[in-house]
Amino acid sequence: MVGINIISVVILLGVLIFVHELGHFLVAKCSGVGVLKFSLGFGPKLIGKKIGETEYIISLIPLGGYVKLLGESSEDEISEDDEKRSFLRQHVSKRIGIVAAGPAFNFLFAVVVFAIIYMVGVPVLTSEVGGVQEGFPAYEAGIKEGDIILDINGKDVSSWSELAGIIFDSKGQELKIRISRNNEINEIRLRAKLVKSKNIFGEEIDSYKIGISAAPDTVIERLNPFSAFWAGIEQSWFITKITLISIAKMVKGDLSPKTLGGPILIAQMAGARVQEGIMPFVFFMALLSINLGIINLLPVPLLDGGHLFFYIIELVSGKEVNVRWREMAQQIGFVLLIMLMMFVFYNDIMRIFGK
Repeated sequence: MVGINIISVVILLGVLIFVHELGHFLVAKCSGVGVLKFSLGFGPKLIGKKIGETEYIISLIPLGGYVKLLGESSEDEISEDDEKRSFLRQHVSKRIGIVAAGPAFNFLFAVVVFAIIYMVGVPVLTSEVGGVQEGFPAYEAGIKEGDIILDINGKDVSSWSELAGIIFDSKGQELKIRISRNNEINEIRLRAKLVKSKNIFGEEIDSYKIGISAAPDTVIERLNPFSAFWAGIEQSWFITKITLISIAKMVKGDLSPKTLGGPILIAQMAGARVQEGIMPFVFFMALLSINLGIINLLPVPLLDGGHLFFYIIELVSGKEVNVRWREMAQQIGFVLLIMLMMFVFYNDIMRIFGK
């Protein structure tokens, strides 16, 4: 099991890091900026090969990667011929594009992966009723287990998610439901009941329900390429929104930071997804890719978001941020990142020992 976890997390992080750094690499090349190194991992070099001016490297520690650009530091010595290809000599808009390309590629990768999953096919619950709860409108209206809901208010439904969404959005207004029972079509009218339920964050919310549960049977739903790509965008946006809300709730104190996980938790989850099959694994990879993109966009020095923060100030003010201020910010950012890494490692260890 440990071996599977290690192999799966190496593949997982390797792909995500490659995608992220590929974004920086390609946009830098398209912008005419020299790229000196493309590394997967940090620390000592394991293997490497130089092609043209760029050295491609696999390093010992697989918890990140980097692209070293020509003239990315003011202390780099470059020839007069290379001045035009130096990163710091580029207009600030080009520098913003190069830095933002890493997280952008993580989001794009997630969209493509989700689109492929939707084209291959995903299991969805049908609109067949698996159970009816007493005391709720469906029971009182005569809906029974085994009924198949065909449409609600004239809108065809084929999956349980569609059905649940229409009921939730009804806000208690009358619903005209057509059902199929023993090859006979019946029409039932009812109003959803307002009840208290909990969202994914454990918060109590108002919800409209009619008191039915889905049958366990599923069907494989496949989408055409255009619909799959759009569904990939919607799924990526949903995960992005949930992640941003989670970060905001953590900052406000509404969500415990103990929910954060580090490499150990990622390895465990990756190993579990691999055992479930290739599709759960690549779905997890896409989800993690979105999280990686969001984290890198946070305005923390040393992260892409920190660099973007300074470049946006420069773009607005027309002046570069003072070098001393940038260096101080990077030192603070380094300390914050080390503290965060220690904290998530601590969380992982506590989970292992069940404390």
